[in-house]
Amino acid sequence: MQTAEFDYLLPPELIAQRPAETRDASRLLVLHRQSGQLEHRQFADFPTYLRAGDVLVLNNSKVIPARLRGRNEASGGEFELLLLEENGRNDWWAMMRPAKRARLHSLITLMDATGRSTGFRAEVIETNAAGHRRLQFQNTEDISRNLETLGDIPLPPYIKRPLGRANSEDYERYQTVYAQRHGSVAAPTAGLHFTPALLEDLRRLGVRVAFLTLHVGFGTFAPVKVTDLAEHRMHEERFTVDRETAALVNEARSQGRRVLAVGTTSLRALESATTSSGKLEPVSGGRTGLFIHPPHQFRCVDGLLTNFHLPCSTLLMLVSAFAAPGTRRGQELIRVAYAEAVQQRYRFFSYGDAMFIA
Repeated sequence: MQTAEFDYLLPPELIAQRPAETRDASRLLVLHRQSGQLEHRQFADFPTYLRAGDVLVLNNSKVIPARLRGRNEASGGEFELLLLEENGRNDWWAMMRPAKRARLHSLITLMDATGRSTGFRAEVIETNAAGHRRLQFQNTEDISRNLETLGDIPLPPYIKRPLGRANSEDYERYQTVYAQRHGSVAAPTAGLHFTPALLEDLRRLGVRVAFLTLHVGFGTFAPVKVTDLAEHRMHEERFTVDRETAALVNEARSQGRRVLAVGTTSLRALESATTSSGKLEPVSGGRTGLFIHPPHQFRCVDGLLTNFHLPCSTLLMLVSAFAAPGTRRGQELIRVAYAEAVQQRYRFFSYGDAMFIA
């Protein structure tokens, strides 16, 4: 398959720069996979598409303030750092800009929001093929404990802010209301639409709400740079599925009830932990590099709630696969749905509207 098959035209003004006034005030485009029928609804209507006994699986990973600023102690040049993954205490992989100036053994003093030195420093101790830097932090017991006061929310590059900084609204709204486990550098955005009241409504309907954890990496925004999808290497992400969630999902499947994933991250974790026989296995501290694209045959999930995704992205390829499992028909279904969303002026990407594929 060719990457260009997943391209589409999006007017820039449809890229949402702010969240909806309230979380559940987003719009909801519903795609019925079997018929191809589309419905235009509000996200507050989402519970009407669920029924008692459904298992709704959400990703409870929490976004960390992973964007830092620093200054080269030798040259005085400034850096922007984005923490990607913790290897151990004070030991992180990071993206750095400008990367070429972040040479091996460079010492970087971390700065606060006003540009003053914090006393914390980082040494570049390794580089990898992707151009990332491995940093050893100094003068702190554990840099992860300093991030709340030192770091900034790592908004995706298409959300524009003055000087690239998040505002107070972003700190609340670029986080799900059920986020618990620190580790993501991007939000599992399909979950941003939920309110505590809406989740409680679902529970009253008899929907079983379950959680897993997949720490979203910045690779979720990385473009597919190859022409042929067979040559693309998917970024890995860390995930955990606990025994309680595995038991709920397996019980539902054995009884013919539906399993619904909130977001591509939840779906990717579920698919990664499901055996060929369809059993979801508990996983602790797993890593997945699963690349889902047509004609993927899904083992576990019956419905997907998601946002609208970037052209030629792995996430768009995933939803195209889910729209028609085991075939390539989903590409056309999603193409039609996205064209309708553009025509109807839906809001796209992280702070945008939602889509339910049923």
